[in-house]
Amino acid sequence: MKKKLVSTIVTLAFTAVALMGCGTANAENNDAATTEISKTEIAEEKEAATSEESTVEVAAEDSAAGYTATEVHIAIQPSASFIPLYVAREKGYIEEALAEYGIEVVWNDFESGPPMNESLASGDSDFGVIGDVPTVSAIAAGQENEVVAIAAQAADSYAVLVAADSDIETASDLKGKKIATVIGSTGHNLTQKFLNAEGLTIDDIELVNISAGDAATVLANGDVDAVAIWEPTVTRLVDNGTAKIIAEGSDVGLAGTNTIVARKAFTQDNPLIVEIVLEQYARAAAELDDLDEETLQKVAEDLSLEPEQVVAILPKYVYSVIPQQEDIDALNDTISFLVGIDAISESYDIADYVNSSYAESERVQAYLK
Repeated sequence: MKKKLVSTIVTLAFTAVALMGCGTANAENNDAATTEISKTEIAEEKEAATSEESTVEVAAEDSAAGYTATEVHIAIQPSASFIPLYVAREKGYIEEALAEYGIEVVWNDFESGPPMNESLASGDSDFGVIGDVPTVSAIAAGQENEVVAIAAQAADSYAVLVAADSDIETASDLKGKKIATVIGSTGHNLTQKFLNAEGLTIDDIELVNISAGDAATVLANGDVDAVAIWEPTVTRLVDNGTAKIIAEGSDVGLAGTNTIVARKAFTQDNPLIVEIVLEQYARAAAELDDLDEETLQKVAEDLSLEPEQVVAILPKYVYSVIPQQEDIDALNDTISFLVGIDAISESYDIADYVNSSYAESERVQAYLK
């Protein structure tokens, strides 16, 4: 009996030891599994952190390189003042230059400046080629735009037209009559200067607001007595016998300064893109004297002209690109005009909103004559 009891105790002891051994093994296995999970989590966290750091580094590198945008939206309108931009678009110059940075180009087509300003204000467009009145009126209204270049100076690309068989020859002949233009455009400025040259004001005529595309219709139908409009409409209506010119911009002191504007929020983050767009504009302008027939034909179609009409129009323009003091003076004169007709509430200096550094870059100047 005693022997059996000892045996039982020994057996229980061994069992206890065995159970303790199993418990120790399980604990060790659990610890090992926990350690492995922890290592995996740490590795995943490290990989995620590395990925975030890489993304931040890439963004930082892009910013340091001069751009953060993946697209640039360019607003364009069918004025001969902007022929270089049409050439650049037809030849794909801007797309080609930005492709190496992975940046896409989106074109937004407009008929005139005021709706283009709306597109810039909403952020749907980043750049715009635009006349003097919409340039300064948008800034006066609080839009944070910068004048980054001068698209063209072209006083005689603006004209007051009457019907080809009209007896009207001067501003005085239009007293009490109807003059149509795009209110808020450079044509509006021309109208005021045209009247002022003979001691008249807008109050002496009936000013009719039209879209640029309506100029031919309202004149041909006799709905108005004159229109103040710009190229290519001027050449198109004169050549087809619809109208004749009674005054051009240079006759009444209109400078005809057209600008390239951009949203300040875009230029600040994307100076490289701004420079490249202006570079390709200057490149296209440098080719205008020797434009190939295919591109000339396409640009003519863009402007609803014949190729020979485009060639005839080009001498009216100076595509200077870099803003000069004379351009600033002309735009300030436009501001004075708008204040005078209560279109804007107070005067300001456009020089505060001109940033010529992009146009003065080496890549742009390489193409300027």
